[in-house]
Order: sequence, then C-alpha cells, then structure tokens
Amino acid sequence: MLKNVSALSALLLLTLAGFAQLGKISGKILNEKNEPVPGVSIKITGSPVGVTSDIEGRFSISLALNKKYTLEFTAVGYASKFIEDAEPLSKDGNDLNVVLAVASKNLDLVTVTANRSNARKETTASLLQFQKNTNTVAAVISGESIRRSPDKNTSEVLKRVPGTSIQEGKYLIVRGLSDRYNQAMLNGIQLSSTEPDRKTFSFDLFPAAMVENIVINKAFVPEYPGEWAGGLVQVNTRDIPAANFLNIQLGTGFNTETIGKDFYTYKGGKYDWLGFDDGTRGLPDELPTKSTFATSPIADKVQLGKEIATNWSVQNGNVPLNASFQLAGGFNTKMFKKDVGFVGALTYNLSHRNLDFHNSLYSFNDNTPSLLFDYDNNKYSNDVLAGAMLNVAVKLNKNNKISLKNMLNVNSTDFVTLRTGIDNEQDPINGNNIRARELAMRSNTFFNTQILGEHNLASIKSKFNWYGGFTILDGYIPQQRRVQYNQAKDVSNAPYLLLISESRSQKTGSVFYSMLSDYIYNAGGDLTKTFTMFDRPQSVKAGYLFQVKDRLFDSRPFSIYLKDGTSDIKLQSEDEVFRSENFDAEDAKKFQFDELSGKQYRYMANSILNAGFIQLDNDLADWLRVVWGVRYEHFDQLVGSTNKNDERFANTKVGDFLPALNFTFKLNKKTNLRLSGSQTLVRPEFRELTNFSFYDFELGAGVVGLSTLERTKITNADLRYELYPRAGEVFTVGVFYKHFDHPIEIYFNQSGVATNTFNYLNADQADSYGAEFELRKKLDFVRALKNFTFQTNISYIYNRVKTATKTIDRPMQGQSPYVLNAGLQYDVPKLGIFTNLLFNQIGRRILYVGNEVTPEIWEAPRPLLDLQVGKKLMNDRAEIKLNVSDILNHTAYFYHDVDANKKFKSGSADALAISRKYGTNINIVFGYTFK
Repeated sequence: MLKNVSALSALLLLTLAGFAQLGKISGKILNEKNEPVPGVSIKITGSPVGVTSDIEGRFSISLALNKKYTLEFTAVGYASKFIEDAEPLSKDGNDLNVVLAVASKNLDLVTVTANRSNARKETTASLLQFQKNTNTVAAVISGESIRRSPDKNTSEVLKRVPGTSIQEGKYLIVRGLSDRYNQAMLNGIQLSSTEPDRKTFSFDLFPAAMVENIVINKAFVPEYPGEWAGGLVQVNTRDIPAANFLNIQLGTGFNTETIGKDFYTYKGGKYDWLGFDDGTRGLPDELPTKSTFATSPIADKVQLGKEIATNWSVQNGNVPLNASFQLAGGFNTKMFKKDVGFVGALTYNLSHRNLDFHNSLYSFNDNTPSLLFDYDNNKYSNDVLAGAMLNVAVKLNKNNKISLKNMLNVNSTDFVTLRTGIDNEQDPINGNNIRARELAMRSNTFFNTQILGEHNLASIKSKFNWYGGFTILDGYIPQQRRVQYNQAKDVSNAPYLLLISESRSQKTGSVFYSMLSDYIYNAGGDLTKTFTMFDRPQSVKAGYLFQVKDRLFDSRPFSIYLKDGTSDIKLQSEDEVFRSENFDAEDAKKFQFDELSGKQYRYMANSILNAGFIQLDNDLADWLRVVWGVRYEHFDQLVGSTNKNDERFANTKVGDFLPALNFTFKLNKKTNLRLSGSQTLVRPEFRELTNFSFYDFELGAGVVGLSTLERTKITNADLRYELYPRAGEVFTVGVFYKHFDHPIEIYFNQSGVATNTFNYLNADQADSYGAEFELRKKLDFVRALKNFTFQTNISYIYNRVKTATKTIDRPMQGQSPYVLNAGLQYDVPKLGIFTNLLFNQIGRRILYVGNEVTPEIWEAPRPLLDLQVGKKLMNDRAEIKLNVSDILNHTAYFYHDVDANKKFKSGSADALAISRKYGTNINIVFGYTFK
C-alpha cells in the first residue's frame, strides 16, 4: 500500500512539473575539511525523486518554480542533513552549497537540520565553513559572492580580502609585502609573472563572471608551491556550469586628469586598438644580424637609419571616452552520453590617461642635496587590456572528469611622454633648460592552456589528480624613440639645441627594439589516500611537479650621432630634424647611425624545477587537527648561453626542503585557534640576473641586473584566533613573524656625474613582526542600519634589515609598516541595490634603497577611496553600476627623507624625487543576463 502511495506521489509530482515552469537547485557538497563529497544522495522529502553528487561534489535537480522543498542529503560516513525551504529561484538555478559533518560514534544516527534556511543562507554559511575549516590561515571568496558583487575582474575582488590591497589596479600587496613576495595559481597550477621585467602577476586578467572561487593562503602547506611569503592566491575558474548563462557588459568612463585636456598621440598602426603593432613600427626586412651590422659600411648603416629613425611627430587632439566590453557565457549538454560543459568569455578595455608626474635626481654631500635634474612630465597613454577564455570539461562518469582550460590576454600601452625642466648633469655649473619626448608602444601577450584530470578511486578510498600546462609570455617593444633638446640657462634668448654628439646614447637620438618570449611547461599530479585512525578520518597526500621555463630575449638599441657636434641641423625641431636628407655617411655635420653593441643586449635563460611533497591531514580529536609535511624543490637555473665556453650571467643548482606544520585547535563550533610554522623562498627573476642595462626614461637612469643574486629564504610563523559569530560575520586577531635570509632589494647607485643606475642586490637579513585584526559585522542590531555591513582589517608590521654585525634602522625595500582597509556595504536585495565604499592605505615604504652617500627614496602614504554603486533592473536580468576609484586623488610622493622625521611635507627640507597625479577614474557599466 505504501509503495503504491509513494509511486502515486512521484507520478503526481512529475505530472505537475510537466505543466509547471521548471527551475533548478544546484550546488556543491563539501565535508568539514573542505573536500568535495561524491556519491551523496540528494532527495526531495516525501518523494523518491533525487540525484547523486558527482566527483566534485556537485549536483543539480529540476523542480517546479514558486514552490519550496525540503532536501535530504545522505552519504555513507556522514550525518544526514535536511535543508528546509529550498526554492528554485529561476530556470537558471541558484547555488546551494552544503557542508556535511562526518559521522562519529555519537553521530551515526543524528541528523542536522538547517531550519528556515534557503539556498542563499546555506551557501553563505558554507562559505564561512570553508574558511573556518580550511587547513591553514586563509581567506576565501565564493563564486556566488563574486557574481553578486559589482566587481568586473579578479583584482577588484581582491580589494575585499582582509590584509590585502591592490596597487595600480592590478598588483597585489599582502601583509605590507610588495608583489614580488606573492604568488598566483590558476586551477591548481603555478603561474609565471605577467610582466617581462617585474616579478609580479596582473590580477585584472580574469573576468569575475568566470571565477568559481578564490582562496588566499597566508600560511604555507606543502601541497602548494613554496615560492612566496606574503600570500598565495588560488584562482579557480568555472568549467561545467550548473545552468546555461550568457552575460554581456558595456561600459564607458573617463579620468579626471585626462578628460577635456590636451592629449598627444603619434601616428601608429591600424591594429593599435587591439594592442598589436601591424608592422608600422617594425624593423626593415633587410636588417642584418648584429654581427653583420657591426661590420657593415657606414653608408649601409646610414641607409638603414633613414628607414628606422622615422615618425617623431606628435599631434594634439581631443581624448575620447574609455570603453569596456565583456561577454561571458556557458552551457552544459550531453555528448556521447557524457556531461559536457563549456564556459567562455571575451573582454576588452580601452582607456586613455594623462599621467602628470614630476621627477628629480640629486647628488648628496654630507646629507645636503644638490640638484642634478628636475623634470616635469606628461605621459599620454592609450592602454588596451583584451582577453579571451574558453574552458571545456567532460564528466566521463560520476568518478572521473577531464577539463581543458585556456586563456589569452593582450596588455599593451601606446604612449607619448613630453618633458620639460632643468638638467645640470651635462653642465653642473650653469645648467640647461631641456625639452624631451619619448614615443613608444609596449605590448605583452599572455597565453595559458591547461589540461586537468580528476579521478575518484572509490574502491581504494583515494583520489588522483593530474595536470599539464603550457604558457607563453611575449613582450614586444617596437621603435621606442627618445630625443632631448638643451637650452643654455645663462644665455639670453638661447636656442634649444638637439642633445646629440659623437657618442652613442640610449637617452637621446635613440631608437630601441626588444623582443622577449617566455615558454613555461608544467606537468604533475597528486594522490590522496584516506584512512581511519583513532576512529577518525585521516588522509595522506603526495604529489610531484615538473616545470620548465625558457626565455629568449633580444634587443636592438640604435643610436643617432654626429661626428661634428656643432652642426646647424641641431636647431631643427623634433618633427623635422630626423628627415632623410639630414643623414649622410660622408658629411660630418649630418647624422650617422649605429647600433650599441655588447653581449648584455641579448640573453637566453632556462630553469628546471622538480618538486615533490608529502602531506598528512590528521584529525586527532574533535578539538585538534594537524596538517603537516614537507616539500622538496630542486631548482636548476641558467641565464646566458648554453655553451659552457661562452659568458654566463648565472648558473645555479640548488635544492630546498620546505617543511610546514599547521595546528587547528577547535575551541568550539564557532571558534578556531591556529598555529603554523613553515619555510618558503622567493627566487630572482631572469631579468634581475642579467647585466642588461635599460635606460628608464621616467626615472632618468639605467636599470641593471646582478648575476650573483641569491634566492630569499623565509621562515614563517603564525598564531591566529578566529571567531565566526553567525553567517556573514567574522572576527580574527593574530600575530606573525617572518625572517628573511638574503632579501632582494633595488638600490640607487651613483657612480659619477651622469652615470646613475638602479641595481639589484641581496641584503643580509631582515626580520618582520606583525599583528593583524579583522572584523566583518552586520549592523542590523540598529534597525536603521539593518542593510549595512561593516568590514575592516588592520595589519601592523615592524621590519628591520640586519647585517652580520648590526641592525639597520630601516625596513627592507617594499615593506610597509601597516596596511589599513575598511569597507561599508549597503545592500537591499529586494530593491536590487548594492553599494560598497572601500578605503585603503599602506604605510610609507622604501621605493629604492640608498647607500652610504645617497639616502633612500621613500614612498609616502596615500589614501585611496573607492565607491561602487549598482542597481538591478528588469527582474534582475539587467544591472547598471557606477564605479568611482581614487576619489580623493591625492598626489603620490616619493622622496629622500633628508630631515629624518619620517614624514613628507611639500616645501619641506626633504628632497622630492618623484610625484604622480593619477586622477579619479569614473566608469559606468551596463550589464544584461539572457535567461
């Protein structure tokens, strides 16, 4: 009789569903160790209708809209869980992420009920559960919270993370440490630097709609790469979506320092708007190799100079509005009876900016500054950030899945820099007025492809994951042109004369090309075995990584010069002076053309990393969890020629054991106490190990690497108290310690008049002591503030550099003494209104280290205030967002602290080295989701 009633109920439910509009409830099931739980049975109470979770713990069930259901989650070894009042909100589904508790002797027959819960509340709770139950000190951002936020890319999302801040819109600062001490991973695979000459990663590459979740580790565990000290950012992108989706966003905006003002450009190519040069700036096809060019007749060199040293004119015009576009979509289907998912995105951002900056250089005698040059600059840039992503995933069955994930990104800037000012380097007694310009395009192309396999070996209680990846980073600088004119200050009505003589220079009369290609290959896998000990679940995980990086760098620095420095053609303007008729191989009063020679202008580099780890995750009691193990990384690096008889910049082989020990004391269901200790490291980049000298126009000096740089080894210790009072709230307080052995720093080196460089070096040691405080609190205890959430985090860090004999009274380069973040959110879901006001400030830090003669260049604190306001329209299908960044628009100051008062005040005794006015960015974005 009961069987007949159940069958009749199921038939009635399905019949009604056939006439009703269907929606979906979908999500992911995790255990208390944040591991996905496959094979969970999800049923509608009172009905046999149900589904089973897959290898990732994911599930999806179709139900009639406008109804509420009670879902039952059951699995062997776990306590049953009921979710009441679960409601499919639309045909596209909604996320319901669930955490199951492991069944113990006293919990075998106990069920856990989430009373008056719904998908949104349970998912919010599971997010906090994820962070509370993670195996180390970490912060977590779920895909759902990302999609609910107005953030358009990952860098904007990271602004919300405790203890972090974003600089220049894309570079990550964690615990006051500069970007070189942070690491990025994409879908479990370590990423390389996205900048050819900087150890950093640009987090604005990933569209927010494509992100599944982000985990920011602040303490090391052996299963992840050990090359970081501040934070390890794991970005995981979506593969098989729970429901089909398609979202389009269009935006426009402007910068307050740019709009309505002069804006200079030069004639480029037809593909500049895509971030590519179409060959307009390219080298001639008939250009000989370096060695052949060096021995070529002067007449041949001059002829090539007429083809290369072209297009020096600039035009003034109206600046257009910025433009942005994003298209993201995904769907799932059946192919050959297998579940297949596709997720893709296209992004495009074109922005125009006038960066008004000032830079000065000083020599010092007994701490008294003497001005070498003082420049005022305007950099007019057209910046393109365009990208595409395509992920494909196939579920072979409930226990096996293979994914293919791809990303292509183009990041380019096309700019004109115009300079005026005073230069005393050439004539220290009388000095000169100067005018100069730099015209250039820099284009970086980043491509990453990954294949990943996930396999649940249920018969032996194990999971096996494997992956392979390939990355290309191409950096291209075509036809970078620099020219300078000098005017004698002490001569009335003196003309401006072209600064070119018989010597070759990168500073003026220079045409520079560089081509860089990085190729990175990754392969690896890991095996996790679960077992029972002390009647509690345990696991051991072991894995291996093999990574190869290859770099090819080649540059062609050309210089225009005069055999006779008194030529009348030096009176001609920039637009006219380098005309073809002003080049002549036989006439000493006309231009000659040559290439700067030397091995430092090209190099090859290669590194091979072999890494293995073993990690144990032990539940020793209800109140104690220990995650411990060791990672071994063997690093083989070569910078220079592969031929042993040729000069090499660096050739190192070194192995490092990186142990880690993480204790989690569960004081109660809402409170953790974490204690961790570990060893990590940070290696120098290829560029930092070469003696290649590149003249930086903005700094007014060359930047040179050092072949003897050593890796930095960091000893880490963390103690943190965590309290999770209720869904959406968190309170943490902690202390940490870091010891840096041989930290890498950049210092200013003044070896003589007009011979200024910025070099890399290793300091001996540095120690950091820090404290962190984080609070996220809903303000609904005051009725008028029920829709407000306040969050803040404050980090204080005391850092000092040490030598073998003494402690130096300064922090290491790039380390801030404090990081302050605060935010106020105002959300009214029923009205579709969401707002976020964010404040950030980091303490003063050293931009460049000084020496015995020249004091350090400090970066003064600068407050940042950002506002995001959004409104959902058309039944949540559309939304409009207003983003205002850097509202305060404070000038950024970099200075020599001559009076040693640890503060900068305009007009004070301090020597101002650099000042920048970034402007306020105002953007409006309209988005529409097709349903």
